[in-house]
Amino acid sequence: MSRTGTGLAIRAGAVAAGLALAAAAAWAGPATEQLRASVQRVLEIVQEPELKKPQNTEKRRVAIRQVARQLFDFDEMARRALARHWAQRNPEERKRFTELFADLLENSYVSKIESYGGEKIAYLPEQAEGDTVTVRSKLVTQRGTEVPIDYRMQKEGERFKVFDVTIEGVSLVANYRTQFNKIITQSSYGELVKKMELKQLEVAEEQRTRTKTP
Repeated sequence: MSRTGTGLAIRAGAVAAGLALAAAAAWAGPATEQLRASVQRVLEIVQEPELKKPQNTEKRRVAIRQVARQLFDFDEMARRALARHWAQRNPEERKRFTELFADLLENSYVSKIESYGGEKIAYLPEQAEGDTVTVRSKLVTQRGTEVPIDYRMQKEGERFKVFDVTIEGVSLVANYRTQFNKIITQSSYGELVKKMELKQLEVAEEQRTRTKTP
């Protein structure tokens, strides 16, 4: 389990670990096809020569974030991650928490995408249960190790959107739920927000420093 505070963004990388991949050809249903198409679009952005230039770093990250917002249901992920504490929040608090949580996930997603190393992913037949579809896959590392990665998705309009990712049986949302609940119960909801805001500022400063570095 990640350490409170400094560990808030660590597990978010699990999302990117399954998405920053070159997809192996394997059709398994509409949810899988939409996921695969989003992955392919992100890889095109990452590999675009013009966007690789240092002066276009921010433009590249904005493009990746746009795809991520179409792929992930951050509202649903935030609600599930906050769990029983969600009902106690007013509309403004919910909105702010969702913004911070989405930013946390997006920052981790972008950083992992940018370190793409040519990993492969094989899609397995997707599983439907009520309104939820689980897109099952296996990450194949360059050493040949297989890592099971499942994406839980729900249909929103004409698109399926991810609301949880499970890596080797560990749920991203459940992991965050544990961390958030621990901070709230040991301190307060306000303390959780402060930690998330601090992390947001740290990441922003780190990005500014990288942009300025020749």
